[in-house]
Amino acid sequence: MPPTAPTPEDSSSEPYLARGLLVLALLLGAILRVRLALTDDGLYWPDEIYQSLEPAHRLVFGYGLVAWEFVAGARNWALPGLVAGLMQVARGLGLDTPGGYLGFIKGFFALVGTATAWGSYRLARSYGAGPLAAAAGASLLALASVPIYFAPRAMSENASALPVVWGLALALAPNASRRTLAVGASLLGLAVLLRLQNGIFCVGLLALLAARRQWRAAGLALGVLAGWAFLFGLLDRLTWGEWFHSARVYLEFNLVQQGGTGWGTAPPSYYSRVLLRAMKGVTLVATGLSLVGLWRARGLAALIVSFYVLHALQPHKELRFLIPILPLFAALAGVGLEVVMAEWKTYRIRAALALIVAAVGLGSAVVAGNLTFGQIGQYEHTRPQVSAYDDSGPINRLLAVAGQREDMCGLKIEAPGHLAWTGGYSYFHRRVPLYWSQGPDRGSGLFNYVITVPELAFGGQQVAQDHGFLLLRLALPGCTPDPGYSWRLP
Repeated sequence: MPPTAPTPEDSSSEPYLARGLLVLALLLGAILRVRLALTDDGLYWPDEIYQSLEPAHRLVFGYGLVAWEFVAGARNWALPGLVAGLMQVARGLGLDTPGGYLGFIKGFFALVGTATAWGSYRLARSYGAGPLAAAAGASLLALASVPIYFAPRAMSENASALPVVWGLALALAPNASRRTLAVGASLLGLAVLLRLQNGIFCVGLLALLAARRQWRAAGLALGVLAGWAFLFGLLDRLTWGEWFHSARVYLEFNLVQQGGTGWGTAPPSYYSRVLLRAMKGVTLVATGLSLVGLWRARGLAALIVSFYVLHALQPHKELRFLIPILPLFAALAGVGLEVVMAEWKTYRIRAALALIVAAVGLGSAVVAGNLTFGQIGQYEHTRPQVSAYDDSGPINRLLAVAGQREDMCGLKIEAPGHLAWTGGYSYFHRRVPLYWSQGPDRGSGLFNYVITVPELAFGGQQVAQDHGFLLLRLALPGCTPDPGYSWRLP
């Protein structure tokens, strides 16, 4: 049956419900994200430290561990530069300890995640969804467990999801002005600076404008994106000495050498399986509504499918790689909900449908704190039942404590595991050698503090403890200088 027009009751009541639903979802999502930013010191993957926080710490404070990507030049400096700017602002505000500047940076990323959910609302509206349907779709992203979990982490996926969704919302809006289109295309260009894979959306924008026969708009977008490509190359030229150096090294490592397979491989079904495991209700509802809205927003659907398929075909997979399309997925769900709601002119039914969708998101938020690594597709074969939160958190907090010790002249982490799975100098914040478990022994005299486990807690004075890990001060008057100390991450 054809869609029926809303009754006068609808037109007078729906805007208030839509506004209230959107504000409440964004507010609750922001609270959950900021709370996580201030309480979780764990790691999902080392990239959230060594691709952003640690190089930023090196820019601002002059020291930090250097990952291989920043030796070979496989990353550009856009993300570390952004984080360094935030770190410098925090420093200027007097937040010059790890608890201060890390909380400031994580809080910023948490709010970026909230603004990304708002972008889902705007993108759904650009594709014709009414305010109530768009708000319900956005609530799925604002309240879903996976976006909440990843939000505070200083990763390129999180940083770039915001310009992706807002760039598309502005550039694809009906009757967008030249200025609006230029701003939207610029946001997509920025998204590529933050994460190279977002080039898919730039190509997609040009294809969609061409499919609409908006040739002038396509030409303008192409010119703006070309300008951002120039900035990408220039940034590499200034930092790595060659135009587009980071893009070439990154693509060669991942596509030619398949270097990412060293961190594990997974079948194409990985992403669908993990999304269902991590947030089953949200995934099923968003998928069902997206199928309903597929024809009405086929351009948006094509972008989502293209990004998803290209990532599913890559051998190495991590759930975080899909973060940039989750806001698009929520927007498409909002469009689908609008199609469903258009079949009803009774306000109560339309409101009930929107609230049911939002309730699914709320249900996911309620259980978000129970996520395990197995549910988010990480360490599936080694420790799937371990909580996904605060992993390495105790060690990181002890690093922060150690960095405040006035007599600190060297530290070794004796706890098993690689140094990459700790917070490095971003948490330690002390310009002295930091050794990992395979480093020199206590008899070397190169360090006077250790972070260790109870079974190795001998020959020293306990200074602090955190969930089974101990910080000990060794009975040494000082440290022997280590002229061969390397700032390279092992």
